[in-house]
Amino acid sequence: MGALNWSLIFSNAIYTAISINAIAYALIAQGLNVHFGYTGLLNFGQAAFAAAGAYAIAIPVSTYGWSFWACIPVLITAAVLLALLLGIPTLRLRADYLAIVTIAASEIVRIGLNSVRFTWLTGGNDGLQRFTSDVEGVNPLDPERYRLLPQLFGNRTQTFNEYDLFMIVAGWILVALASAYVYYLMRSPWGRVIKSIREDEDAARSLGKNIFSFKMQSLIIGGIIGALGGAVIAVGNRVAQPNNYSTALTFFAYTILILGGVARVKGPIIGAMIFWFLIAFVDNVLSEVTREYKMPNWIILNANNFGQVKFILVGIGLVLLVVYRPQGIFGDKREQVFDVR
Repeated sequence: MGALNWSLIFSNAIYTAISINAIAYALIAQGLNVHFGYTGLLNFGQAAFAAAGAYAIAIPVSTYGWSFWACIPVLITAAVLLALLLGIPTLRLRADYLAIVTIAASEIVRIGLNSVRFTWLTGGNDGLQRFTSDVEGVNPLDPERYRLLPQLFGNRTQTFNEYDLFMIVAGWILVALASAYVYYLMRSPWGRVIKSIREDEDAARSLGKNIFSFKMQSLIIGGIIGALGGAVIAVGNRVAQPNNYSTALTFFAYTILILGGVARVKGPIIGAMIFWFLIAFVDNVLSEVTREYKMPNWIILNANNFGQVKFILVGIGLVLLVVYRPQGIFGDKREQVFDVR
């Protein structure tokens, strides 16, 4: 038995904090920030927007041979149509109706993409591949191995290649652009109306504002940002699979949003980095501990179940955060939307 390899544990965690997953979830949570943080829309179906973005890219390129860049308008159109489909019957009703409809729609989308009937189009459970060649073609980096922040897989160490590095750089640029857009949008007259709807919908209506229209616009904008996050997952991993867009994705995005701070543009960014750092850190520590040391029988922890334990520990941390600091790390109680009372 040897000491834990802390340098490798930290390098793995740091890599995960800036990886494709962190980038994608920062975008998905930023879209939720527009919905929930600024507008007060209780959307539990952000995974559906992410899936729409991924397959709006993957299907035209992989199945029909389209150019990757020609699919960007398809992604935006898919997000808009999904927002209209979800919003038209629910946005005039109470917030809980939107929550029910969106979580159901998210599962309908995932199950539909996973259906055997549509395997010819979506690839079924195996998903779709071979849709990233255009992205690879614009990669200016040489095809070398970059020995930066090595990741540990089992007993071997793997470093990320030039495609991973290119996607990380391009992905964080996309996060910066989307976040800057939200930042300036929420400081515009439109953003002030959106926040007034969150604070007091009746007061905003009494001033002559079309509440339904503003809510729909917010649902569309946040949905497009979420769809971009879903596309990043697919393009970064070079595969679009339905199970990557389960309801757990939405709950993780809410965790990230609450962790970083609701109604703060930097909240989803910092929250995503901290969340994935903690997930990787706990995962690597538990992996090393169960491999190097024999656990006492009263500790229900071994090499077969530590993958679930990390989410339990992170979940406990989230509960404590919600109880003792519900506004998150950067949140402001004066603008707090997440109320645990």
